[in-house]
Amino acid sequence: MLLSLISLDDCEISIVTDAVRQWCSERKLDIDSPEGRRAVTIAVDLVQMNTPHETFFAELSVQMARD
Repeated sequence: MLLSLISLDDCEISIVTDAVRQWCSERKLDIDSPEGRRAVTIAVDLVQMNTPHETFFAELSVQMARD
């Protein structure tokens, strides 16, 4: 999980961690749960695709709802 964060700068890491913490908190999930780890992976993908900060959390939620 942490390896995927290595290629990100500090601002991108903050975006990813803030969004994943919020997503997990709202769902009463631990970030180390399978869902939390999946959220980190998706959030890293979203930040690497330059998803706008304003829509980042909403897009993470949409992606996490898929499956």
